[in-house]
Amino acid sequence: MSIIRKTRNFLKGKEFLLSNLAMLVTVIFWGVSFISTKIILRELPPSTIALFRFTIASLILGLLMYKVEPDLKRVKADLPWMAVAGLLGITFYYFFENNGINLTTAVNASLIVTFVPLVTICLDIVFFHSKASVLKITGVAIALVGTYLSVTANGQISFSSTHFKGNLFMVGAMLVWAFYTLVNKFLQRKHSGLYLTTFQTVFGTVFLIPLALLEVKEWKMFSWLSFLHILFLAVCCSVLGYLFYIYALKHLDVAVTTIYLNLIPVVGAASGFVFLNESVLPIQLAGGLLTFLAIIVVNYEVNREPRFEPAKKMDV
Repeated sequence: MSIIRKTRNFLKGKEFLLSNLAMLVTVIFWGVSFISTKIILRELPPSTIALFRFTIASLILGLLMYKVEPDLKRVKADLPWMAVAGLLGITFYYFFENNGINLTTAVNASLIVTFVPLVTICLDIVFFHSKASVLKITGVAIALVGTYLSVTANGQISFSSTHFKGNLFMVGAMLVWAFYTLVNKFLQRKHSGLYLTTFQTVFGTVFLIPLALLEVKEWKMFSWLSFLHILFLAVCCSVLGYLFYIYALKHLDVAVTTIYLNLIPVVGAASGFVFLNESVLPIQLAGGLLTFLAIIVVNYEVNREPRFEPAKKMDV
């Protein structure tokens, strides 16, 4: 029994480490995506960008699922939930985010992202009755402080009326992402990450079509540079990013995965320094370190609790 227990603990520990690595890679992809989206927005409207991106991602994911899981049973009862997740995490999220990035500053967009952990953890407590421990709340607070320092250190944050509409779009994106995370926490107990990502991406892409058609008058030929950025968004941010995110969500507490999202603006600042020659201040680096500290704190808290709990019903 001791050998079995040791083997089980080793596998759990390995999954725990891989899940944290998956989240780290995901936030790097998603942090850089702000720059790619900004570049493409010079030539294409917001919903059209999302449609191109997720059409490519749908084709890649469909081929992957055909090769990896050709005999996977389809659970028809969960297809409506797949559609809801696709509508939230792809259609609504990228409609709000792309329009938000187009209308507000990158700093404002980054700051608004930091409130995702608070919203998601509150929803997790309401729907899944998760514990709101002092250490978990402390970790979220540290993450908020760290990200605030990262995105406001240069004093360029702006909430003027010019950017107000863009800020509202970003708030909408963060709210639908919080609900998307909880829907996937419910679904991932039954299905593989590839299955979830594929069906949600296909549903989300279909729902994007009418939004993109509203932008027909803005369509035009775009450059190879924009095409390469669309490929990056499709392959790295949509296919790999979503697969990694759902894998991490299966093995980590919602508080951990959402606090990781606070690293997105830190990555954005670093990629701005590398690709756009923007300056990075020492206080921004300190903010990034604080966010890492928050991740360690919440991981420690969650690791003290039983990692695999019996499935709970979602109160909907």
